[in-house]
Amino acid sequence: MTDFSHIPVMLDEVLKLIEPQRGGIFVDGTLGGGGHSEAVLKLLPDGSKLYGIDRDNAALEAAGKRLECFGQRFESIKGNFFDMKKLLSEKGVFEVDGILTDLGVSSYQLDTVERGFSYHHDAPLDMRMDTEAVFSAYDVVNGYDSEKLFIMIKNYGEERYASRIANAIVRARADKPIKTTCELAEIIKSAFPASARWEGAHPARRTFQAIRIEVNGELEGLGNAMKDAFSLLKSGGILAVITFHSLEDRIVKQTFKKLENPCICDPKAPICTCGAVKNAEIITRKPIVAGDEENEFNPRARSAKLRAIQKL
Repeated sequence: MTDFSHIPVMLDEVLKLIEPQRGGIFVDGTLGGGGHSEAVLKLLPDGSKLYGIDRDNAALEAAGKRLECFGQRFESIKGNFFDMKKLLSEKGVFEVDGILTDLGVSSYQLDTVERGFSYHHDAPLDMRMDTEAVFSAYDVVNGYDSEKLFIMIKNYGEERYASRIANAIVRARADKPIKTTCELAEIIKSAFPASARWEGAHPARRTFQAIRIEVNGELEGLGNAMKDAFSLLKSGGILAVITFHSLEDRIVKQTFKKLENPCICDPKAPICTCGAVKNAEIITRKPIVAGDEENEFNPRARSAKLRAIQKL
């Protein structure tokens, strides 16, 4: 099994935004291998605390070992950061000073063959971030009808050949269930026009992304999760979010805009009458992206975008 190694993306930029040296209570909503958390903990003054949330048992175990030297200043929580408000309330925490969420799939999950995230290695169709969850990629691929597959691949994968791929999957599984990643990757590739099979990235990349998003519910409810996270912030608190594809980034961007401008009046109205009070300020008018040097040693950072918002 692959070690849970992870290079934290845009680490310096994150630390500059959330300023853990201010002290207080901080949350890493997507703990992963603990890279971001370790850097935050090193800067946290005495009496401060960091909670790390993750739904992957392997991540919790690896991060727990990595961060055990910080003692009671760190505490891990099993769960989905979508439920952050509930998970923290169970710990008696109702206000925090800073929150970070890194929405990317960890290198460990991608590189651990048996987790079934990669189209490069043969493994059972899985893709569950929480290995205790029941619903998996097998259920999506073998259970969704062609219309549902098309919508998923089109919306979550932004795949131009979504209809062809959906139909190819349904035809293939009519003979026998599709059980492995390589089986699925070959079916997807066969659905592409011959002239398009070798253009750019692997033909299966976007469809695998779509299935992973569907299995783990990565987008459904993301906007509400951002609102819940923001509501936990104290005055002056900061929420920082790293996204890795346009669908996530669009949701985060739009949610931040609504938080900053909560007015629901008709834009054509001469004055605001809804009574909404502004209590948020977007810190990053444009998303922060990794520099050339980071992109060179950590290619995963190339698609990352960092946005942050502060509660007034």
